[in-house]
Amino acid sequence: MSLAQLTEIDYLIAPDPDRAGLTRAVTGVDHDGQITETAVVEERPLTIFLNRREIVTAMTIGDYPDLLALGFLRNQGMLQDDEQVTGVDFDEELETVVVRTATETDYEDKLNRKTRTSGCAVGTVFGDMMEGLAGLTLPELQVRTSDLYALSAKINRTPSLYLQAGAIHGTVLCQGDHPLVYMEDVGRHNAVDKVAGWMFKTGTSGADKVLYTTGRLTSEMVIKCALMGIPALVSRSGFTAWGVEIAQQVGLTLVGRMKGRRFVCLAGAERLIRDANPAQVADEPAKSARKGARG
Repeated sequence: MSLAQLTEIDYLIAPDPDRAGLTRAVTGVDHDGQITETAVVEERPLTIFLNRREIVTAMTIGDYPDLLALGFLRNQGMLQDDEQVTGVDFDEELETVVVRTATETDYEDKLNRKTRTSGCAVGTVFGDMMEGLAGLTLPELQVRTSDLYALSAKINRTPSLYLQAGAIHGTVLCQGDHPLVYMEDVGRHNAVDKVAGWMFKTGTSGADKVLYTTGRLTSEMVIKCALMGIPALVSRSGFTAWGVEIAQQVGLTLVGRMKGRRFVCLAGAERLIRDANPAQVADEPAKSARKGARG
């Protein structure tokens, strides 16, 4: 299906909250002392290899391991856009995914010279991610506020693992007022990496896209969005100062605290087209089905 053929409610990939293995029923006691059964999100390790080199073990809900691996490696600068990937092999029993490339990558040489930190190997490559921003110029995408309001309403009403069990983050690749690819995971970075993996695998450009996330707009989230070539990042949650500074430096439109008719734009406000009257947008009730993300 082409993007032009999408209807207002179509997704290329949507959450599947009823998929086996994503949640488990756990029995506990509520505030009244009554026995209650609650669906909780499953969490399992996934070790990512690049050719023969072990890169990282991530805790994940277990869906789309191939996209998570590709996206993580792409966002950490270990795979370039023109990299020839010859295979992505997932072993469910060993909980590993191996990404193979036609030639040994530069990152494998870097690992030979670096010591991994305790931060799941991310600490060794954060500087490389920052280097990837040097000279980066994002497209000057104009963002319509009517699209932002439409996206927020559609995404927050989409059946999801969050609405069923909570304790999870969502990230959605959007075009105009169409949500295209909706990924969830226990970590917001995993959810973003799955989207990045889908873009890498399908050769999809980020130039005319908006990335919507339920998580905080931190420096790493902004960097990942910029490296994916996406010029606008939107969240229900708040900002960090460094995230805002980086967004301003690379020309990324950064919109946060978007709930109902309310939002705050701390970078790229000149690219917003205010074609919707906030007074005519329904605000979220105090007890919204999707609560504001807390992290």
